[in-house]
Amino acid sequence: MMPQLIPSSETVMETLKKTGAYREGHFVYPSGQHTPHYFQMPLAFRYYDTARVLAVALSRKLRIEKDISSVLPKVAIIAPSAGGIPVAFGVREALTAEQIYWAEREDGGKRMFRQYVNAGEVNPCVIVDDITRTGRALLETVNLVRELGTKVIGCAVIVRFSSAPTVIEVEGHDDVPILSLVEFEAKWYEDAQHCTECKDEAPVENVRF
Repeated sequence: MMPQLIPSSETVMETLKKTGAYREGHFVYPSGQHTPHYFQMPLAFRYYDTARVLAVALSRKLRIEKDISSVLPKVAIIAPSAGGIPVAFGVREALTAEQIYWAEREDGGKRMFRQYVNAGEVNPCVIVDDITRTGRALLETVNLVRELGTKVIGCAVIVRFSSAPTVIEVEGHDDVPILSLVEFEAKWYEDAQHCTECKDEAPVENVRF
């Protein structure tokens, strides 16, 4: 399907379009922001072949990093939220990593592991997700992992918005770069008054992250 060891960003975007994970149109978020594009990444992971291709490609990006390849398979793969779980399982399989964990934001607003985890049990970890728009979920997960005394040795996502940071700053440690298969230049309009699609009277679809 994708003969390259690591597919180009154009190839990945074409895959996301074919699966419906990326759409163009006129979308409005609960925040009131308007945008001409929408990512619904789980749609790409409905198909085993597509999911495997994306996960393997991301794992190859990670394997290039010496901090990761030098400690395999004693690595933990961690998803910051439910959307990243399929990515985490695919990357774990591709890297033959020993552990996998995932976190979710609780009602109180704090991100927590869904499994019972003790300090000292988690291997050096790689945090993976399907998409990052701001980098917030990655940073919160880095902090969560550090509370357990575990080192973060990598971060990777399928799609990184250009508005998100390129590295995660870890106090007292080297910064961790955010690897991605696609860097996407997002367009946002703060409200209908500034929205080009509104001016063109394009049909509106209300969506949520």
